[in-house]
Amino acid sequence: MALRKVKGNLERMFDKNLTDLVRGIRNNKDNESKYIAQCMEEIKTELRQENLTVKANAVAKLTYLQMLGYDISWAGFNIIEVMSSPKFTFKRIGYLSASQCFHQDTEILMLTTNMIRKDLNSQNMYDAGTALTGLACFINADLARDLANDVMTLLTSTKPYLRKKAVLLMYKVFLKFPEALRPAFPRLKEKLEDPDPGVQSASVNVICELARKNPKNYLSLAPVFFKLMTSSTNNWMLIKIIKLFGILTGIEPRLGRKLSEPLIEIISSTSAMSLLYECINTVIAVLISISSGMPNHNASIQLCVQKLRILIEDSDQNLKYLGLLAMSKILKSHPKSVQSHKDLVLQCLDDKDESIRLRALDLLYGMVSKKTVMEIVKRLMTHMDRAEGTSYRDELLQKIILICSQNNYQFIANFEWYISVLVELCRMEGSQHGGLIASQLLDVAIRVVAVREFTVGQMALLLDNAHVIVGPAAARSSIAEVLYAASWICGEFSQYLSNPKATLESMLRGKVASLPGHIQAAYIQNMFKLYTRIISMAEEEEDSEMMEEVTNLLLERLPVFASSCDLEVQERASCMLQLVTFVHKCHKCQDRVGSDLALLVSGELNPVAPKAQKKVPIPDGLDLDAWINEPPSESEGEDDDAFSNDIFIKADHASKEKKNHKHEPTEEELQKRRDARRAEQASNPYYVKSSPSTTRAPISNNVEEIPVTSLDLNVPLKIPGMTSLSKYQIVDGWEGSSSKKHKKRKKNRKHRERVSSSSEEETPPVLVVNTDAGEMPEGANMSDEEDNDGRPEDDPHRALDINLDEPLSPGETLPTRVHREVKRDEDKPKKVEADNQKTDKSKSSSKKKKKEKKENKKRKESHKKSKKEKPQEADIISLGDSLQNTTIHQENQPEPNHINGVEETQDKDMDIWLSPEVPENQVCEGIMDQTVEAEEKKQDETPATVSKKKKKKEKKEKEKSKKERSSKKSTARDRTEYEEANGSICQELQESIPMPEETVNPVKPCVKLMAEDSHLRLLYSMEAMEGVMAQVVTHVTFTNLASSPISNLVLHLPDTKSIKMIRTVVNSEDFDLPWRLEAGSTQEQQFTFTAEDVTVPHKLRGSLSYSVDGMASELPLKVDFAITSFLSGRTASRATFTDLLASGQLTARSSFTITDFQLPFCEVLAAVTHGGSLAVVEQVDSTASLYGRSLHGHHVCLLLKNATIGRLTVDGKSTEGTLLSNTLDHMKMTLVDMQQN
Repeated sequence: MALRKVKGNLERMFDKNLTDLVRGIRNNKDNESKYIAQCMEEIKTELRQENLTVKANAVAKLTYLQMLGYDISWAGFNIIEVMSSPKFTFKRIGYLSASQCFHQDTEILMLTTNMIRKDLNSQNMYDAGTALTGLACFINADLARDLANDVMTLLTSTKPYLRKKAVLLMYKVFLKFPEALRPAFPRLKEKLEDPDPGVQSASVNVICELARKNPKNYLSLAPVFFKLMTSSTNNWMLIKIIKLFGILTGIEPRLGRKLSEPLIEIISSTSAMSLLYECINTVIAVLISISSGMPNHNASIQLCVQKLRILIEDSDQNLKYLGLLAMSKILKSHPKSVQSHKDLVLQCLDDKDESIRLRALDLLYGMVSKKTVMEIVKRLMTHMDRAEGTSYRDELLQKIILICSQNNYQFIANFEWYISVLVELCRMEGSQHGGLIASQLLDVAIRVVAVREFTVGQMALLLDNAHVIVGPAAARSSIAEVLYAASWICGEFSQYLSNPKATLESMLRGKVASLPGHIQAAYIQNMFKLYTRIISMAEEEEDSEMMEEVTNLLLERLPVFASSCDLEVQERASCMLQLVTFVHKCHKCQDRVGSDLALLVSGELNPVAPKAQKKVPIPDGLDLDAWINEPPSESEGEDDDAFSNDIFIKADHASKEKKNHKHEPTEEELQKRRDARRAEQASNPYYVKSSPSTTRAPISNNVEEIPVTSLDLNVPLKIPGMTSLSKYQIVDGWEGSSSKKHKKRKKNRKHRERVSSSSEEETPPVLVVNTDAGEMPEGANMSDEEDNDGRPEDDPHRALDINLDEPLSPGETLPTRVHREVKRDEDKPKKVEADNQKTDKSKSSSKKKKKEKKENKKRKESHKKSKKEKPQEADIISLGDSLQNTTIHQENQPEPNHINGVEETQDKDMDIWLSPEVPENQVCEGIMDQTVEAEEKKQDETPATVSKKKKKKEKKEKEKSKKERSSKKSTARDRTEYEEANGSICQELQESIPMPEETVNPVKPCVKLMAEDSHLRLLYSMEAMEGVMAQVVTHVTFTNLASSPISNLVLHLPDTKSIKMIRTVVNSEDFDLPWRLEAGSTQEQQFTFTAEDVTVPHKLRGSLSYSVDGMASELPLKVDFAITSFLSGRTASRATFTDLLASGQLTARSSFTITDFQLPFCEVLAAVTHGGSLAVVEQVDSTASLYGRSLHGHHVCLLLKNATIGRLTVDGKSTEGTLLSNTLDHMKMTLVDMQQN
């Protein structure tokens, strides 16, 4: 043994450690892959040795190689072996390697459960800490479920090191195993008041991360966080708490009044910029949430803006960016406070950092008014001329358009100026926002009627000078989209054109064929509009030369478009060509067709709302999700794939030989290619040619001999007749330096008065803008009923949307380890004796528990009395917990109107804490006064009322004793006597549960008409079969309406994928009815159907063939399986209802509201519960709780409220979301039909 140890030590001396590996990789940069492959082989040999030190060294080297990108998943078992080492240094290496290469889908993680549990329960603090750190990196759902209890026990450890790590790990456990949140939350809440600041900070971090996605569930913790915010000095923890309060104020606006003062104190006193920024963000959220406003909210806003100015003036670019970002948030609610700092924002436009410039642009967007819009746009356009980079210039262009077009052109007083701005933006080459400019031109021309004439004139100039816009850089930009708008405006409003013929000629020039296809299509369409305008005017003036000239022009130029590669252009050009030829023939025959042509383009085009297509109603009987033809089978798809592979490629060897054979060009072909290339280079102006002579010209010193060449600069060209921004006067601009303001104030005031008076005289009248959203289909509204939840479906925080205020049910516990012992048949008599002993022990333990409960009650009562005798001041934080405990454990508390009364008590606690009238130190005293008043009222009661209460108590005690006796009898019986199928409740157990009077009444079936003709009438009713899963019983009544008997009745009902009928003959879809109907008689037949999907309604279609007087007839049938036919309310009880609501199984939620509802509440309940699909569990005045259970075991719980007159609200919860939504839709349709009828 000693020799083996010595040999192992000698071998380890020559092994490479991690330092040698890193040094070797650096020395072998040229052959790195070869060297690492050699090292991998050495590591594999080291892992085969028995010495654990060698294995740990090998795993450490593998961890480093994994960081370099090499796969080490093959060494998973070796890593687990090193993790299980009793030595801490080796264990740490193993957990580090596992955290690097293991993930939640690693298959061998199931082998680590017991090992990690052993390390978590280790006496060594560092072993448990290493296990907690490593587990957080590779935890999956199975590990979270199995180890949640062990991690939660570490929350009560005596060592803060372990408590802090356990608190942080619980967040990962909640994400993978959401069922652990409710049992572990009380203990996690206790850690908020942990004496160790590290544990306290970790618990704040975890709860804030949980509340970031589901804030409404953590509103009850507001008093605790408020105390931490006012007492803690840890800036990072304060940042987390303040962020959380910023989210909670949107849910509870009253919280803002509580937070305003401490937040303002922190803003005015802190020097930490990060904390200052978060406080300002929260103050903004507080002021937005408080609708009525605070008394000193203007002072607080001014304080925030001044602090933000300090951030913006700082040299640190990060602080400057954050200051601009927070300033933009204040701008939304208090624009006047930010507009006074416009000089600082304009300075940021010249910053080197592009992100800061973009943030300054966002601020300018909100600082615009009618007086400043022209000056801001002018500054931005001059800044755009100097700006570098196409992306930033595009952002400037987009911001200019957004500034002018916001709120339906709210700040535009002169639309001719805005058209001029858009025309100047068209001249910027390389822009990617041509479509945006085009849409604005179209929008203004359509909405503002008074500016159409000016717009049409400018668009005609653009079409005439299209070569300026479509330059060499047009292929890299989208500025050509402006021509689309120009052609459409000139064609649609051609009556404003001064010379339509010149505009038509400009649209038929040669470069138009090089435009994109959709622009050419718009050109052709609007050419026809101009052509009809010219023809109609020429016919009125009897100008035959004009008609002939324009017609010949189109007949000459349109064939170019008719041969276009674009199909749309080709089709429109061909149609227009035929129309022009037809007009030409009519003119030869002296026929006037101008008025007829004008009818083709008559009528005004109105804007269409963006959501109009979504609001178009789907016709009845149209299923957009259904297959038009039968879906192809898998075999057909494989055949099609095999066929499609051989469509263009022949699978023969000859084709492969042809492909492999390459054609070698001859000398003549090569010479032709060279000549063609030289000719292309000669005609290309951008190709740099070589000079024919190599001799250099002599250099002359005469300056006048230097040739002057014209430079092609990116400067907007001036087009004659086109408008410019220089002619528009800027009203109340920002020009003028601050130094001039202090000099000659009186003269400046007089000058301003003159300018303002002159500007008021010269300001154009306000133009009427059509602000309609657009045309919508008949009966459609602009509102969108969409899910506002922006979280993705695979977000794990969706499963953590759990109500944490409800008390825990007995079944909500974390899973623990249970050892199962396997015994032989020989030990059976011992087992019986042991069972008897266990029963005796359980009886004695139950007696002890009862005694302990009584003692606890006595202690609580004495504690309450002592509190009443000696009231003391309590903290705000402890108030919430004490109130919860007293409200839950009160025995003589009256039953609330709703099922869970805990929510009301917690709401009352929050109301007391948030009430501005009562000071914080008098909250407990006010509650104690309420209890004293309640006692005085009890003392003032008359003896008659006391005797009545005693009688009621005696009745309740008798009922309880009866229940206990019946339950004991039922549990004493053998389960085989009353055990039924899954999902059903036996009759004996139902009798022991007190049901309301509505459920005792016999349920009336809901009868519907199946089919009817002159001979037969078929009525049917449905009910869910009790005790049998997924089966519906249908009772069909056949009535003979004829005067003669009906025979040979055969029912033909084909099955679907979801609904199938149980038949006597399996392979047949026909069902022969074994009787005949006499004249005027009625016969009933029962059919049973199975349903695979009970979450959606279904339909069955078939026919009934029969014979009357020897004549065969056929009657079509339709059977509607409503969603309520799969529900049953027979198993409803108050106990099961309350347990379901408290268990957290009802994850799906939905509701609807009907306004102007005038029906009595009793009729509503009768209609909803008609047929027995839903049962009334509890009813209090105009509020009722309903319960239904589907054939697949899904639970549906509903709450009907008719609290206000004319308003009915239905809230629902279920274990299946589709079932709940369809149930509520069916109920809503039923109630609306009742109200209309």
